[in-house]
Amino acid sequence: MTEAQQQKQTRLAALRSALEQGSLRHGHRLINSLHPAEIASLIESLPPARREIVWEFVDPEIEGDVLIELNEEVRGELIGGMDAEELIAATEGMEVDDLADLIGDLPETLNERVLHSMDAQDRERLSAVMQFEEDSAGGLMNLDAVTVRADVTLEVVLRYLRMRGELPARTDQLFVVNRNDRYRGAVDITRLLTEDPEKTVGEVMDSSVEGIPPETPAREVAKLFEDRDLVSAAVVTSDGKLLGRITIDDVVDVIREEADHSVMSMAGLGEDEDMFAGVVTSARRRAVWLSVNLATAFLAANVVGLFEATIEKVVALAVLMPIVASMGGIAGSQTLVLIIRGIAVGQVEQTNARWLLIREISVGLLNGVALATIVALAAGIWFEAWTVGGIIFAALVINMLAAALAGVGVPLVLKRLGIDPALAGGVILTTVTDTVGFASLLGLGTLFLT
Repeated sequence: MTEAQQQKQTRLAALRSALEQGSLRHGHRLINSLHPAEIASLIESLPPARREIVWEFVDPEIEGDVLIELNEEVRGELIGGMDAEELIAATEGMEVDDLADLIGDLPETLNERVLHSMDAQDRERLSAVMQFEEDSAGGLMNLDAVTVRADVTLEVVLRYLRMRGELPARTDQLFVVNRNDRYRGAVDITRLLTEDPEKTVGEVMDSSVEGIPPETPAREVAKLFEDRDLVSAAVVTSDGKLLGRITIDDVVDVIREEADHSVMSMAGLGEDEDMFAGVVTSARRRAVWLSVNLATAFLAANVVGLFEATIEKVVALAVLMPIVASMGGIAGSQTLVLIIRGIAVGQVEQTNARWLLIREISVGLLNGVALATIVALAAGIWFEAWTVGGIIFAALVINMLAAALAGVGVPLVLKRLGIDPALAGGVILTTVTDTVGFASLLGLGTLFLT
């Protein structure tokens, strides 16, 4: 367990103790000594009944900051229990990009009141952010970018910054624009401080730093930040107008959400799944993909039923069936996860799919032959029938090849159809490996043993 996890466990234990002992003052002090993100994490780690109690401890001044850190499901529950005045107060002073994320969860009747409570400039900024999808560069951006002209000297820029008094958080560069707010490049704060103050911005700026189009998907934005080691980046329209900037803190959130999505989707769950949701709610959500899996299981069972007479005559095949299905399933899952990850990070495309397919078939064949040899020898000795060993050898190799084909092909096909491979790939793969495994083992058994 990491130090951060130990600290979280200690805080949870202290909070639980305060709640059980009725020490409200201690609970209030404990909660409000934490960062809003830590408060959100603690709230998500509590059952629903205790969340409401802890939420009452949170100071009104930081309620908005805590709400934006919560996952959508828990946030919606807490918002549902807040009155209108409390919600409006929570939105005051929030960053425009954070407010854009939160306002969609507010009751529609409150949206107008929240907008009217803002000044005209903030209303205009919020409108600019909300015209873009939440999971796009435009939805991620904030409008607090500091801009300068290329023809002014660094000394003038430094005086301007001193007059401002402070810079927006995570400002590592200033954006250079012309008189029409058309983006021209960026100048690092470090160069601003270390270069000759008599130089102009145009002489020290980096004009090769490209802006990010506002329609760029959040996943691609995260990839750009990773590839270019960015702390912030300009958001620029197709005609060159600077709209705002994206900072690394928002990109970290995207990366975390993508990771949660990948893990949860493999089980047919949403990334905002509440671990402490009610039994009926959780059961209803999980039943959907369980039902899909049940339907595919019936397909595999039907294949087995076709060879019922063979199984009655050769009991050894029934004993060996789980081995064939399991080995194919595991091999296919390894390939599936690899390809889904490659798709997610932009490494797998139609241009290299054929090479990957050949590579995975070769890997499947190599592992299939090696492992099938071991299983065949064991089966031949166990049942004292080398024909049974030969049959399971062939069935394992066939299923390992089918697993490789499905592991590469299924996610690529699903992507082309616009279906999330992480969500549906596992169910389809299991169906393929079970069906092919059972059909090959029992089909070969029917040919050679009956």
